[in-house]
Amino acid sequence: MAKKDIHPKYYPKAKIKCACGSELTVGSTQKLTEVEICSNCHPLYTGKQKFIDTAGRLERYKKMVAKSSVLKKNIKDKTKKKKTK
Repeated sequence: MAKKDIHPKYYPKAKIKCACGSELTVGSTQKLTEVEICSNCHPLYTGKQKFIDTAGRLERYKKMVAKSSVLKKNIKDKTKKKKTK
C-alpha cells in the first residue's frame, strides 16, 4: 500500500537569488531561495577576498579585536610597573 501525497511539490525551474544579483535556475522543492553568497561571488571561485557583513558582525568583530588589544596592553603595562617596584 503506497501512501499518497507524502512528497513535496517539485519545481523544475526554481530560482536561486544571490545577494550579488545573480540568479540560477535549478530543480528544487522551493520556488525561490535567497542566498548570501554564490559561486559568482565566493572568494574561492573568484580569487578575490570579500567581506560579507550581515547585521554589522564585521564592525562588532573589529571592536572586539580593538578592545582586546587595549586590554592586553594594559595588562603588560601593569606587569612592567610591578616588576620595576
